[in-house]
Amino acid sequence: MNPKIKDNRNKKLVVIQLGGGNDALNTVIPYSDGLYYDYRPSVGIPEEDVIKINDEVGFRPGLEPIKNLWDQGKVAIIQGIGYPNPNRSHFRSMDIWHTALPDEIGQEGWLGQVIRELDPDSENVLKGVNFGRGLPRALSAKDVSVASVGNLDTYGLFPDMKDEALRKYAVDTFAQMYGADLGVDSVIDFLGQTGLDAMKGADILKTAPEKYRSNVEYASNQIASDLRSAAQVMFAELGTQVYYASHGGYDSHSGELATHASLWGELAPAIGDFVDDVEQHGYGDDSIVLVFTEFGRRIKDNGSGTDHGSGGVAFLIGNSVKGGLYGDYPSLSPEAQLEGDLHFNNDFRITYTSILEDWFRMNAAPIVNGTFEKFDLFRN
Repeated sequence: MNPKIKDNRNKKLVVIQLGGGNDALNTVIPYSDGLYYDYRPSVGIPEEDVIKINDEVGFRPGLEPIKNLWDQGKVAIIQGIGYPNPNRSHFRSMDIWHTALPDEIGQEGWLGQVIRELDPDSENVLKGVNFGRGLPRALSAKDVSVASVGNLDTYGLFPDMKDEALRKYAVDTFAQMYGADLGVDSVIDFLGQTGLDAMKGADILKTAPEKYRSNVEYASNQIASDLRSAAQVMFAELGTQVYYASHGGYDSHSGELATHASLWGELAPAIGDFVDDVEQHGYGDDSIVLVFTEFGRRIKDNGSGTDHGSGGVAFLIGNSVKGGLYGDYPSLSPEAQLEGDLHFNNDFRITYTSILEDWFRMNAAPIVNGTFEKFDLFRN
């Protein structure tokens, strides 16, 4: 194993994907710029409601837990994040973020490659865990197994089977089917290994809730439940280093004020609770949280919402994060706009490179498909 990676075998990255295109302008608000209110007569956040962090920008209402972490120096706000020639398709733009390939269709996800670097001999089927159904492209890579957990409390093989004898028969059949010598056909071999990995991962993961003890009370919504599950897996010491969760609903073409408030009203407290939980259990210095979305929204509102845009905002949160503003806030002036959108001013692969090289201590270039400058995001 690469000695640099070995030195960072306890480092953990929790990624939260905001599906649908989170509105950067209504998340970190340029309240001192009159153009913001000119362009957003319907969905602008009144200045008196903004949670100010300096004389120019502030958080939307509901982000008080993030502001609390900001005040502790634990939040990096990456302004104007994006990539050249932005794509306003949800699927293509998210795929670009997942594969770090803006100009072609990628075969492997960036985090899948990270997991492979962290565990080159595939010794741990739980090196990466996704909390949710399916497998995000970011986690997909050749010879990499990732567990996808819908509900950790009931996770396992055939959990819906109530008859224990029947379930045992099904599990035994599953083990025999995937454990047999199925020949040299690559597809069958892959399915066989995937089946064995799924069975092994399920058997290990089901022990995590039993070991969990905490006085942090998470809310009863999906993202809070997913982050609580991430904490349970982390504290069970299963060797997991990459955690992934998704929070959807950010495609705010209409009714944005209520929808955006509700979404961040779930997400911000969930992040705050997770960071508290991690800190109380002694994992605070070795854990970071990355929050990203596929694109921002248009500068002008459409009467009750905003349409697909570019130039978004991302957050990196944790004890080891050097809090502050990174990248310039994109100008709202007409001559600086990109076809009515915020103009990105830093490539998202700068952030990826910073995490890969300064957090995981691995060579970023093969994973992000190029050489990029870095932000100074971490303390020592």
